Amino acid sequence: MFRHGSIRQFRCIISTLQKNAVSENIVNRGFSSSVVLCNDQPKTGGWLRKAFRVRPVQTGKDSASSLLSNRNTVYEIQFHSVKPEFMEEYLNEFQNFHNLVQEKRTGAELLGSFTVSIGKQDEAVHIWRYDGGYPTLNTAVETYRTDKDFVQFRKNRNKMINSRSNQILLSFSFWPFEKPTQEKNIYELRTYTLKPGTMIEWGNNWARGLITRKQLETPVGGFFSNMGELYTVHHIWAYKNLQTRKELRESAWQKPGWDECVAYTVPLIRTLESRILIPTPFSPLQ
Repeated sequence: MFRHGSIRQFRCIISTLQKNAVSENIVNRGFSSSVVLCNDQPKTGGWLRKAFRVRPVQTGKDSASSLLSNRNTVYEIQFHSVKPEFMEEYLNEFQNFHNLVQEKRTGAELLGSFTVSIGKQDEAVHIWRYDGGYPTLNTAVETYRTDKDFVQFRKNRNKMINSRSNQILLSFSFWPFEKPTQEKNIYELRTYTLKPGTMIEWGNNWARGLITRKQLETPVGGFFSNMGELYTVHHIWAYKNLQTRKELRESAWQKPGWDECVAYTVPLIRTLESRILIPTPFSPLQ
């Protein structure tokens, strides 16, 4: 490997690349770090491990999801592409559905209901919580399939949408769901598709990065998919308006540690999507 050069020269090249990437807040995508599952490995690795700035995470024999989250509560996010001419009628039907969910005590709790203002137009996004975990989710799903009122809602709804999808989510243990204190907000839903095998590393870095961002912004919730499209992360932020969003996000770069969080997490991302959401009149999040 080093037939035409020395190890010392290789070290210098990597060191130079790293310094340039951090100083310009840009990460060289060709040098992607990955999580080290170190059960019996020594605390100090070799020079190559240090050169690539890999952060060790003690995982033991647990799965990634059990390390990142508590499964006693699960969440669901729904994306409905609505036919433009039916949006108002669709929202009325969905409000009736929400009322039915409460009346019949399915165990589902609506956290937020939104329409997309910037992003995929004519799209509705709904976020549900199931306290009690998968048994509660199973009960709710069975009720939706068999109860005649829910069956009728589904027939009415399906005429008004082009497509729909959902994911079952877990909440990051370091980022519990928190309702904003201010009354009126817009919300940003940032959706990341990660490279397989990098979820623990993502959580490891964002647990640090969130400390910085919480000094400036309102972090509503952080979730990762457990069923549906996997290796997907959703971050939800609340802002007073778009100008406030711009100012707060720019201020984050002045806080120590934020550039480091970006430097470590950008190489883990395959795709990134941002939606600006407006709460529906019946949304618990306003």
